[in-house]
Amino acid sequence: MELKEMKCVPCRGDVPALKKDEINSLIQKVPDWTVIDEDSIPKLQRAYKFKNFAQAMDFTNKVGELAEEQDHHPLIQTEWGKVTVTWWTHKIKGLHNNDFVMAAKCDQAYH
Repeated sequence: MELKEMKCVPCRGDVPALKKDEINSLIQKVPDWTVIDEDSIPKLQRAYKFKNFAQAMDFTNKVGELAEEQDHHPLIQTEWGKVTVTWWTHKIKGLHNNDFVMAAKCDQAYH
């Protein structure tokens, strides 16, 4: 099953974060995303480009709706012509399969 078709599973704090080799495998399925390190926490990030602020806001709202549907919420930064989305799993202070599922869902919403 493709990532964009999967659903997020509830994540408890006792689930381990993905290991580097697992992250390297999954990032290939969402090639426009980058793994960043922020305060020693790996996160997925992508900036989407738009022609104006209204389109950026529309996309921000789509991502918000997806986040609510899946009960998994990102950091979203909206500005004129650009939306930056950052995913990570707060409870485990790292990346989980859910983050890659949501990245794929964002890409689908963008196209």
